[in-house]
Amino acid sequence: MSVQETKKANRLKSGKMVNKLVNEYWQDLIHAKENGKLVVYTTGLPIGPFMAAQDMAWIHGEGYGARVAARHEEKEPQIIAERRGYNRELCSYARTQLGCVMFAERGVPDDMIVGPIASEIPTPDAIVTCYPGCSSGPQWDWAIERLFGKKIPWFNVVIPYHYGRNGSSYMSGQEFEEEVAYVKRQFEDLIRFLEELSGRPYNWDKFCELMAVTKKVGKLRMEAMEMCKAKPSPASFFDWSIYIAPVNYLTAWPGTVECLEAVKAEVQERIDNNVSAVPNEKYRLFWEGIMNWNKLGWMADKFASFDACVVAGRYTHLAFWHEPDAIDPENPLEGIAINHLECQLNLGYPITEERMMKLCRDYSIDGVILHGARTCRSFARSHYLLAESLSRKMDISSTMFEGDMVDESFYQDEIVNTRIEALLESLDAKKNR
Repeated sequence: MSVQETKKANRLKSGKMVNKLVNEYWQDLIHAKENGKLVVYTTGLPIGPFMAAQDMAWIHGEGYGARVAARHEEKEPQIIAERRGYNRELCSYARTQLGCVMFAERGVPDDMIVGPIASEIPTPDAIVTCYPGCSSGPQWDWAIERLFGKKIPWFNVVIPYHYGRNGSSYMSGQEFEEEVAYVKRQFEDLIRFLEELSGRPYNWDKFCELMAVTKKVGKLRMEAMEMCKAKPSPASFFDWSIYIAPVNYLTAWPGTVECLEAVKAEVQERIDNNVSAVPNEKYRLFWEGIMNWNKLGWMADKFASFDACVVAGRYTHLAFWHEPDAIDPENPLEGIAINHLECQLNLGYPITEERMMKLCRDYSIDGVILHGARTCRSFARSHYLLAESLSRKMDISSTMFEGDMVDESFYQDEIVNTRIEALLESLDAKKNR
């Protein structure tokens, strides 16, 4: 083994708290129906507090797919979904959850051994879709509804694409204001839907309390990530990928504030003691695309072996309550709409380019990794245009390799290594010039 291969990423230790929260949440979830709770499937943006306020359990489809993949239980659900006719090129989040739902609906086939997380998903009492910038999301929930004979109540929140027309830009302008009002009205309808589903008035006071927690969790995470502007960076994109769970489907779960307080304290301690995420940080990179949940540790170590720290990414830094100050806990619907409209998948190209260039400046980025998730074309659609703009306007080089969020069969290690090496060689040549 070469010296390069022995180098490892220095991951944040407080990530263990996330694992504890996720395990607690899942154990509660699999027993939800035994405890008299309704189970609501959700996909898209984080709306767990809406259900939690009404004492309902909720499953976030992408979060669940990531959980299954992180435990390396994704292959069997993907196989069973393909057997039922769902194409391998379909969103792997959707294909994985659909397979798990088939286990819940019909049982595990005799020729399969399925892990506990993949086989223990409870069946839905309702479905709520809240998807921006992707047509697969509503179709995914529609497919689940069909699996249960179209007998599952389904509510779809439409998040309109924010183009930036008529002088509108990020969080401003007439188009933006009209979109916020439109989404807010749908949230009011969602609350009525949940009242009807549960058969009791909505617990608005509890909802406001949960949104106050959500705001605090969002602020702590954004503040901790912004501390990584320091050189060397105390944490990496791969650390922040782990911390998506507390600000995605766990904001309404006990312990999230303490978890994010711990990570912020650890980041500050690392800065004070000059401890970095990569032992010998030489390159600062930006990850453009969705992360790969079954290969997070593998990827973190791979970049560390090249003395490269992936400092930030669009998926982590421009989503998941990334505008916490917009939330008024006493009247939270408008703030929720703002955060959901301005997430990374929902922005027109000029706004996306402007936000990404700002992140590259703020975090002193040398180069960009374009991760083309094979089954998520909605995220990969602007990669080459962004690469061209960053090269022309900021002299930032980039490279691209194909992978996926949940299906690791799309990876080829040789290509990943070759592309990373080529990018870093170009950065060295640029510095020498």
